[in-house]
Amino acid sequence: MHHMTLAEIARGLADKKFSSEELTQVLLARIAQLDPQLNSFISLTEELALSQAKAADARRANGETGALLGAPIAHKDLFCTQGIRTSCGSKMLDNFKAPYDATVVAKLAAAGTVTLGKTNMDEFAMGSANESSYYGAVKNPWNLEHVPGGSSGGSAAAVAARLLPAATATDTGGSIRQPAAFTNLTGLKPTYGRVSRWGMIAYASSLDQGGPLARTAEDCAILLQGMAGFDPNDSTSIDEPVPDYSASLNGSLQGLRIGVPKEYFSAGLDPRIAELVHNSVKELEKLGAVIKEISLPNMQHAIPAYYVIAPAEASSNLSRFDGVRFGHRCENPENLIDLYKRSRGEGFGAEVQRRIMVGAYALSAGYYDAYYLKAQKIRRLVKNDFMAAFNEVDIILGPTTPNPAWKLGAKNSDPVAEYLEDVYTITANLAGLPGLSMPAGFVDGLPVGVQLLAPYFQEGRLLNVAHQYQMNTDWHTRTPTGF
Repeated sequence: MHHMTLAEIARGLADKKFSSEELTQVLLARIAQLDPQLNSFISLTEELALSQAKAADARRANGETGALLGAPIAHKDLFCTQGIRTSCGSKMLDNFKAPYDATVVAKLAAAGTVTLGKTNMDEFAMGSANESSYYGAVKNPWNLEHVPGGSSGGSAAAVAARLLPAATATDTGGSIRQPAAFTNLTGLKPTYGRVSRWGMIAYASSLDQGGPLARTAEDCAILLQGMAGFDPNDSTSIDEPVPDYSASLNGSLQGLRIGVPKEYFSAGLDPRIAELVHNSVKELEKLGAVIKEISLPNMQHAIPAYYVIAPAEASSNLSRFDGVRFGHRCENPENLIDLYKRSRGEGFGAEVQRRIMVGAYALSAGYYDAYYLKAQKIRRLVKNDFMAAFNEVDIILGPTTPNPAWKLGAKNSDPVAEYLEDVYTITANLAGLPGLSMPAGFVDGLPVGVQLLAPYFQEGRLLNVAHQYQMNTDWHTRTPTGF
């Protein structure tokens, strides 16, 4: 059962080949057996899962249908879940039980999904390796000595190891697409505003976006269908009709214009990944796509702009965690200043403290214009580059990451080296565009992903291209040894 995709599970449940309760029990046993190697879960919710599975089976027995009805998933541990720990991978929120469900959690529960647990993540979603979690690093199931990517590494590792078919994740600068690339999954960051952020604990509010992580584009279409939609509780949610993503999967790629930016193939890209990207281009050409070289001239400025904007927003968002209103409180404070200092010093890890300091500095008097305002102007230039490119092409294709997954601890002493791994993904967040990573091959036994970007609200186009590619390749079917 654990090798089935979300689509196969939906068909099996509809055909009464097994029940949701049977499937849930199999997967919970598998998590108990294998997750100690991976550390992909922070919390397991066995009682909730079994009760939801029984309820889903009852709904099906009464004639109800739905692709997600009875489907087991897990939530990244920054989606608030009522009565269940929502930690954000941080000591600061280790004891926090959310009093309500995030909109994404509520929508998926209404669709009949079964929540197996909450997945591990970089602390407050800050990281590209899933090593900054208070609960320890997550391991990559393809090689347990390597990182799974971050910040959604727990969701990625769990799905890649066949502990469950799909999971929710979030993407602030590549945190869905990069772990998808590192673990041989398909991961989709929707258009900013397509999926509600209400109840999703914020890192950088103008960049964060929830989305699906699964093995195939077909599965991502099914999960996104349940997640997407307007939410009046979220002021950044956009009231745009949600199409039937599964209905567009089988569209022809004949005449589709695919742009390949020349800036993507710089000295920083592993030449073996470049070769796999070119192989993907050839595969799509066989399916009728037309390839064109394009330029994104301001891409080189994206990383410095992102690493001013994101920490600036983080320093503001995380100011609420002070030991008084929210979060960890130190023992026996001498006075209010001591309470603030020690509560935040004890509650936040090194990477979170680093980004708060950078953000507070960038927003401080005398530096706002020099750093934050300038970064926002660069953000606009990045968006303009994409708008010009999409006048010429329908999709932009390139590598998801410049390198395959690195060894655990390899970049801990050099945070900037880790930041540079986000070079291809952060532009989509700065511009608010949808992006998808799909499996495209292996380097030294480690998975490699190819990234697709599309105009606003064209998630269906991304899923269509990825699905057609996956119908003609088998990279996405490969399973890590031992899982």
